Amino acid sequence: MANVHYISNQHLSLEKIEVILTAQHKLALSEEAEQRIVHCHEYLQQKVNIPGRSIYGINTGFGALCNKKISHTDLEQLQRNLVMSHACGTGREVPQEVVKLMLLLKIQSLAYGHSGVQLKTVKRLIDFYNRDIYPVVYQQGSLGASGDLAPLAHLCLPLLGMGEVSFQGYKLASEHVLDMFSWEPVALKAKEGLALLNGTQFMAAYGVLALLQARRLSQQADLIGALSLDAFDGLLEPFQEPIHRLRPHKGQLQTAEAVRHLLEGSELTQQEKQHVQDPYSFRCLPQVHGASKDALAYAEQVFLTEINSVTDNPNIFPEEDEVLSGGNFHGQPLALTLDFMAIALAELGNISERRIYQLISGARNLPEFLIAEPGLNSGFMISQYTAASIVSQSKQLCTPASVDSISSSNNQEDHVSMGANAATKLYQVVQNLERILAIELMNAAQALEFRRPLKTSQVLEEMVARYREKVSFVTTDRVLHNDIKASIDFLRAYSL
Repeated sequence: MANVHYISNQHLSLEKIEVILTAQHKLALSEEAEQRIVHCHEYLQQKVNIPGRSIYGINTGFGALCNKKISHTDLEQLQRNLVMSHACGTGREVPQEVVKLMLLLKIQSLAYGHSGVQLKTVKRLIDFYNRDIYPVVYQQGSLGASGDLAPLAHLCLPLLGMGEVSFQGYKLASEHVLDMFSWEPVALKAKEGLALLNGTQFMAAYGVLALLQARRLSQQADLIGALSLDAFDGLLEPFQEPIHRLRPHKGQLQTAEAVRHLLEGSELTQQEKQHVQDPYSFRCLPQVHGASKDALAYAEQVFLTEINSVTDNPNIFPEEDEVLSGGNFHGQPLALTLDFMAIALAELGNISERRIYQLISGARNLPEFLIAEPGLNSGFMISQYTAASIVSQSKQLCTPASVDSISSSNNQEDHVSMGANAATKLYQVVQNLERILAIELMNAAQALEFRRPLKTSQVLEEMVARYREKVSFVTTDRVLHNDIKASIDFLRAYSL
């Protein structure tokens, strides 16, 4: 029987999300969540039937059209029109791993019982998730305020039997998938379209995925950095605890301790050195990697708050007998944090490339470009070019999106976060970091062989041995593209 995660008011953690995704949990609503959704929906329907009362987005137009009153007979068509008209996405398709997270986070937000949606609407989203039916969503179109309107419109179009979905490797018109499962299109009730489209689940899904990847990549940056340090015949002195006690940033302390542990028992660190200092890319590894760890720890707190929040508008409070219009859809907390994360991860790649450069430079009795016969062979020369190119792209992608704002909706929405652009840029930076670290691993493992018969630590020797099962030592020039790809695959599968 499949594992089931019950959506409730218990907060999601990154660890829980990772388990849900990796163990392929199915989703279901807890009894309490069902009761909250039904109670809120019934309360809202009573409010809608009160003559003469205007409630934004429920019996009024949207954005700059908020003062346009909508007749009671047109309320369902209003919500349907909203979803259709807002499906203005374009550009590349959002990766399915992000769409899956968008579904999970939208379901979680609706289940708190402050959005007024029908129970069957939430259950249909759960059906999509459980059956691996992924709406086709596009990367461009969201301003990151008023929610991720365009991406979420595409996410929810299939509820109406419109738009496209990816199912079992095929892109299909959603109406065909509904027919396949004998599902009727959902007839949206008052406020439902707004509840589905308002929200930050596009930005949040990208951010959560980046955080999950960043946890692994940050640990692997320490691991590969330690291997590079030893292969470069570097000093362990800069990692000693008394130094970092004087400047006790948490990430710095963690990184120094990690490197000390990784190099424990290394014959290379114990041999007499001919030099008294290493370049900053080695010596300042705790300070640089540590600063990125601290930035990611901050980002995690922001995103944990966000994914356990209600981010549509207006918010419905049955117990207080209130329907309040506010701005919880505004993505500014995420926009700033997504930009910060991109910078933090790009810096891990930046310093990694510098270590690659040092390894191929011919310093410390290593052969130029880490090849036995440089000249006849170019060795690892161009691997550094590739890393430098990727690093440069990441730097360009770190231009902050969150400092921009363009007024929209006839100046009603006069400040927006641009967090969606920050999110898609971050996704590329994460991929870039993984590729740079793979190239550093390839170079560090090659450099280590020129230190034989001395050995590094047992932990790193075991890692290199496993790596050598995928990527062999380079004796003469060969196509390194294949080695880079194999190195990336190795990192994705490897854990300490």
